[in-house]
Amino acid sequence: MLLAIKFGASLGRALALGLLTAALLMANAHAQTAESSMVVITHPATREEAIPRASLRAIFGMLLQKWPAATPVKVFVLRDDAPEHATFSKSVLQVFPHQLRMAWDRQVFSGQGQYPEQVASTQEMLARVAATPGAIGYAKASEVNENVRVLKIR
Repeated sequence: MLLAIKFGASLGRALALGLLTAALLMANAHAQTAESSMVVITHPATREEAIPRASLRAIFGMLLQKWPAATPVKVFVLRDDAPEHATFSKSVLQVFPHQLRMAWDRQVFSGQGQYPEQVASTQEMLARVAATPGAIGYAKASEVNENVRVLKIR
C-alpha cells in the first residue's frame, strides 16, 4: 500500500512537471511567433541591414538620434493602445509600451528630446517610412511591401 502511495505521488509530480513543461514550450512558441510576425522597417536608402536589439531600444526610446552614417533617425510609431504597438514593444523591443511612453515623457519634459511621430495605421506607417529618409518603424511581416526595407535584429 505504501509503495502504491509513493508511486502515485511520483506519478503526480511527473504529470505536473510534464504539464508545466508543455505550457512553457507553448508560451515560448507563441512569443517566437509574435516576434516573427512584427518586423522593423526602414527607409529603403538606409544602409544598415541588421541592428542590435539594444540599439533598437535606444532608437525607439528616442535616445539614439542618428544612424551610424550620421543620417538623422525619424521614428514612427502607432498609438499606444494599438495592438501592433503592444506586440512590437513586448516581443521585439522586449519592453512594455508604458515603459516606452515613460521614456518619451522623460525626454520631452526634461527638454532633451521629442516624441516619435505617431501614425494612425499600418498603411500610413509604411507610406511615411518609405517617404522619409532615415525613417524607422514597424509593421506585421505580412503587411510589408516593397517600398520599405526590413531590418534584421541581432
